[in-house]
Amino acid sequence: QVQLVESGGGLVQPGGSLRLSCAASGSIFSIIAMGWYRQAPGKQRELVAGITSGFGTNYADSVKGRFTISRDYAKNTGYLQMNSLKPEDTAVYLCASKIRTSSNGGAYDYWGQGTQVTVSS
Repeated sequence: QVQLVESGGGLVQPGGSLRLSCAASGSIFSIIAMGWYRQAPGKQRELVAGITSGFGTNYADSVKGRFTISRDYAKNTGYLQMNSLKPEDTAVYLCASKIRTSSNGGAYDYWGQGTQVTVSS
């Protein structure tokens, strides 16, 4: 089985920073892509940032210039550096990843359990 575990969330004041981590473990041949989503009460889940195996990245307009997504291939871990945080960034942040579990198998999507980020004064 494949598991994704997020960490790094917490309470921070506006203008502060947090770094989220997403560690993948289990039967992993390769990680095709990894991304971060967020879900706030009363709002639709949205893609915050994504990164492919070729290091192509994309960001939601609301976080461009403030958030940076990256990955460590050796550790099968993804990161989301969040700077200049705003109250509207408050949400549960979820890691998602497309993972190939063998050299001949297909790639499937996996989700982490989520980590709470609260930005408040």
